Amino acid sequence: MTGRGRCRLCHAKLCRTFADLGLTPLANSYVTMDNLNKPEQFYPLCAYVCEKCFLVQLEQFESPEDIFSDYAYFSSYSDAWRKHCAEYTEMIVKRFGYGHDSFVMEIASNDGYMLQNFHTRSIPCLGVEPAANVAKAAREKGIETVVRFFGERTAKELSDSGKKADLLIANNVLAHVPDLNDFVGGMKTILKPDGVVTVEFPHLFQLIRNNQFDTIYHEHFSYFSLITAKNVFARHGLTVFDVEQLPTHGGSLRLFICHEQNRTAGEAVKTLLEREEEFGLASPDTYSAFSEQVKQAKRGLLKFLIQAKSDGKKIAGYGAPAKGNTLLNYCGIGSDFIDYTVDKSPHKQGAYLPGSRIAVYHPDKIMETKPDYVLILPWNIKDEIIGQMDGVRSWGGRFVTPIPEVEVYE
Repeated sequence: MTGRGRCRLCHAKLCRTFADLGLTPLANSYVTMDNLNKPEQFYPLCAYVCEKCFLVQLEQFESPEDIFSDYAYFSSYSDAWRKHCAEYTEMIVKRFGYGHDSFVMEIASNDGYMLQNFHTRSIPCLGVEPAANVAKAAREKGIETVVRFFGERTAKELSDSGKKADLLIANNVLAHVPDLNDFVGGMKTILKPDGVVTVEFPHLFQLIRNNQFDTIYHEHFSYFSLITAKNVFARHGLTVFDVEQLPTHGGSLRLFICHEQNRTAGEAVKTLLEREEEFGLASPDTYSAFSEQVKQAKRGLLKFLIQAKSDGKKIAGYGAPAKGNTLLNYCGIGSDFIDYTVDKSPHKQGAYLPGSRIAVYHPDKIMETKPDYVLILPWNIKDEIIGQMDGVRSWGGRFVTPIPEVEVYE
């Protein structure tokens, strides 16, 4: 397939397909009861890789304003994620000595899931969040939050008003940005001369190695290796001086970044760059080979579901994550295979998944109906879910994860 458009980072023409997942609706466009008889908008979900800078990316079909101004994802509903953020706060305060005289800013601060850890320590902080509905939840926790999309203009306005960051946090937002150069330019503007940026994002290395194709959806415009991310920041005079590999979201990176004159890249950065090159992340052929892995995973999941339904088994889903919507739509799975799904977030309960139109209920539904299998759609937190829903085993029910391939847990 021939790509359309140009790379959002280096503007080279996009010609090489990474993964073609067909047509899907926006992954977070949940359907209400009132809209069940109305059509949905479907868009091509095809990821390309730039053969010049190796940024994996999607074409942009909807603006960030359309996607994120009213958002269904609230970070605080994951116990594992809240724990991750509390541990991050402990680490970062100890490492860099932040205190009452510091100023912490988070981009895409959601419902205050992270900044509440600084707020309780009386460390001044500010969130920048484009979705008014989730920003409201943060403000109710006492977290000062500006409802804006972040970029150079917002950064300059905040900087001119005296708000410059000692610590700038950007967790799982870089992928959501269509204009990378404007976004990273804003980060440089808002950062104090001796300030530190930390950025977390799912690692492209793990996406390929563990066949995590379901993490591709329209809200994620880009997918990063360290090779690519390092170059993104270097374009704007910022240096990646340290990196940590994290288990979150199926395998993520946490980058530590500063103004280029302050520090040089440490051994962890150099070691991971070498590992990525050995894996082939600087070779176009590595990206082309991924498509077949995706097809094999689809066949394997459908084979399992067809056999289970043929045997008269009841199947429920757990979770209503964006990644699950990519998986279900690409595989053509609807309520003919999965009776319903459940989610802890009340913002999703009572709605229907986009495309598949599978109903979303409270987790108690599983205990009421006693399915034979529970398909865990947010497989990245499977241990948390299995722990919460251990009662499923009391009637012989089993848990299933679909990625990197179907696995059944007794």
